[in-house]
Amino acid sequence: MDHDGHNSLYVAYDEKDIDIDKCPVKTIAFYLPQFHPIPENDLWWGKGFTEWTNVSKAIPQFDGHYQPHLPGEFGFYDLRIKEIQKAQIELARNYGIYGFCYHFYWFDGARLLEKPLNEILADKNLDFPFCICWANENWTRRWDGLENEVLMKQSYSSDFALSFIRDIEHILRDPRYIRVNGRPLLIIYRILLLPDPAATVEFWRKYCRDCGIGEIHLVAALTYDLIDPSIYGFDAGVEFPPHQTLSMKIHKPLLRLFNPKFSGATRCYYSIVASETTLRKYSFPCYRTVFPSWDNTARKPDNGLIFQGGDTKMYQKWLGCAFDSAIESKRASRSIDSLVFINAWNEWAEGAHLEPDRKYGYAWLDSTAKVVAKYSTNM
Repeated sequence: MDHDGHNSLYVAYDEKDIDIDKCPVKTIAFYLPQFHPIPENDLWWGKGFTEWTNVSKAIPQFDGHYQPHLPGEFGFYDLRIKEIQKAQIELARNYGIYGFCYHFYWFDGARLLEKPLNEILADKNLDFPFCICWANENWTRRWDGLENEVLMKQSYSSDFALSFIRDIEHILRDPRYIRVNGRPLLIIYRILLLPDPAATVEFWRKYCRDCGIGEIHLVAALTYDLIDPSIYGFDAGVEFPPHQTLSMKIHKPLLRLFNPKFSGATRCYYSIVASETTLRKYSFPCYRTVFPSWDNTARKPDNGLIFQGGDTKMYQKWLGCAFDSAIESKRASRSIDSLVFINAWNEWAEGAHLEPDRKYGYAWLDSTAKVVAKYSTNM
């Protein structure tokens, strides 16, 4: 421990001097808006529930298991406080993050957890690029292992395609909205859940042309189904690890269990970096995604998934390879941009967060900034 009580892995805040506009790759972090109470969560989980409820009750499942992940600079923040988002934007910009991709919860006209994005839309002083990813699946109790219990059904009424694109039209028009070759970027989390993906895409494209938005850049998240999204009219895919990495060999070290009921899977972070840096080939345009760490035992203490043994150097290597891939993909196809996604800015209950914590401080952000700075200088 140093004199401030930090361990040797802790990285302190550092004022960076990064000109993001000089970097040929734009780094976009997925953003979870779950950190404020809403009536639905009060009903389903208990009054005052937010993601912090899960994070704060996490405990180590075995010897050497890093839990809980406790927040650093921002503490257990509440996204009803606008100054939090302002501070997040300032921190992200300082460390070379280009923009945020907000998970967007829309259920046949009903929206959940919409306040953070509404605050961004209403306040032009929160000047930071953003886009949305429609989480178009049922809201279930999967987070605590009861995925068959549906809390909010994604019903897909006969006019859902029109209702959805109308509801987000003002978002796509925002001058801060992230665009690819002038086209607003829209990510759909699970395209095969759409009743007719190809017809839906065709309808959205026509609607946006007719209403003056113009062409849109549609991207499919590569989650449960690894398919070629272009056959449904999508422009590209985007990786969403740890999806598509779950066939990796399970890493089973000799664990001294603290929780005798623990039956979760542990995998080696080094293995995923070694695998992903070989640059998996796709037959369609695809944006790469990396994660700094992963451990969702805060949500599933008995059967979570943990990637162990990772460190900032491995993460930095993975991110650098993703940058190389983004640059090469842009050269090969003018229809996409040099984008790299990070999962995530603040997925605290999944152990996937760039935001500073009490153990590592700003280490993951610092490593991200080093990659951005390197490519800004060398290109």
